[in-house]
Amino acid sequence: MQKDIFDRIISFLHGASWAIVIFGAFITFNLFFFLGFAISFFITIVFIFVSLFMILALDAFVVNKQRLDEAEKQTELLKKLYSKHTK
Repeated sequence: MQKDIFDRIISFLHGASWAIVIFGAFITFNLFFFLGFAISFFITIVFIFVSLFMILALDAFVVNKQRLDEAEKQTELLKKLYSKHTK
C-alpha cells in the first residue's frame, strides 16, 4: 500500500517530534542544571509534558484523516445503494 503525501509528512513530523522530546529534554536538563538538580528536573518534566502535546496533535490529525477516509467510503457505498434502488 502506497502512502500519500499527507501520511509521509505526518510520519516524518511524528518521528521528529519524538526526537525533539528526547533530545530537548536532555538539553533542557543540562541547560538548567546550574540552578540545581530539583529545579532542572522540574523544568525538564514541564518541557516533556508540553512537548507531548505536539505528538498528541499529530495523532489527532491522523485520526481525523482516517475518519474522513471512512466517511468517504461510506458515502460511496450509500450512493451505490441509492442508485441501485432508485432505478
